[in-house]
Amino acid sequence: MFSNLSAGALGLPLVHTTAIDLAAAHGFGGVDPDPEYFRSLGSTGAVAEHAAEVRERGLEWGMAGLPVPLDAPAARFREALVDLPAALELLQAAGVTRVGTWIRPMHDSLDHRQNWRLHAGRLSLVAELLADAGLRLGLEYIGPKTFWSTERFPFIHGLREARELIADSGATNVGLILDSYHWYTAGESAEDLAGLTDADIVSVDINDARDDRERDEQQDLDRRLPYATGVIDLAGFMAAVHTAGYTGPVKVEPFMKELAEQPVDEVLADISARLDRAVAGE
Repeated sequence: MFSNLSAGALGLPLVHTTAIDLAAAHGFGGVDPDPEYFRSLGSTGAVAEHAAEVRERGLEWGMAGLPVPLDAPAARFREALVDLPAALELLQAAGVTRVGTWIRPMHDSLDHRQNWRLHAGRLSLVAELLADAGLRLGLEYIGPKTFWSTERFPFIHGLREARELIADSGATNVGLILDSYHWYTAGESAEDLAGLTDADIVSVDINDARDDRERDEQQDLDRRLPYATGVIDLAGFMAAVHTAGYTGPVKVEPFMKELAEQPVDEVLADISARLDRAVAGE
């Protein structure tokens, strides 16, 4: 596995080329791709050249966002499918192999069964298109009860159901985005991760939680940097990820606005060190 700079996940307003420079300078192993920047290059050939330059700097690609909202109204979903091939062409030219999205863990009008059918069908369709472009899709379940309990019908918000949905879709190129924060708020343990393999995991996020709230009081967008409080058993979480033989990106996604107010080099030096600790399994 490798440490990955995801500027967007850190809330840092960095242009793509600056993110690449900073990732290399601070010893990250990878950096998130930027499809908008790829489009600005004008051709797949130029995108491939850019990707080669990134690799020459010792960096791998992290994960791009899936440009298709799985739970969108039908018309919007169809529009996104029409635009998807052009986006996939650029990602394929760049050598990007991972895209990801999150599962909205509740719905106001669709009950669990209806929402499941919607997601399983759309997931199967989208995964087939991604497979043709050599891409894997990561799904992230959202754990905080303060979020999934806010609408009439709770939906997937834990590891077991996320894996069941993937299996039900029949797709072989779909796996998990494992986030330590959601793993913790879902009440899961290292034992729940036993048996996972590299094929089951597309990306990994590490975060810590506030130490002045109980698990069911934690807020999705109010997290702490990994190893900051010790509320989340990151040693156990990462040990399970290591046991799975995971080879992909590991990033930090804390939703802390104050990071953008600090000197960027200081922030990235700190984030890089925390990720190195996780990747090393310390």
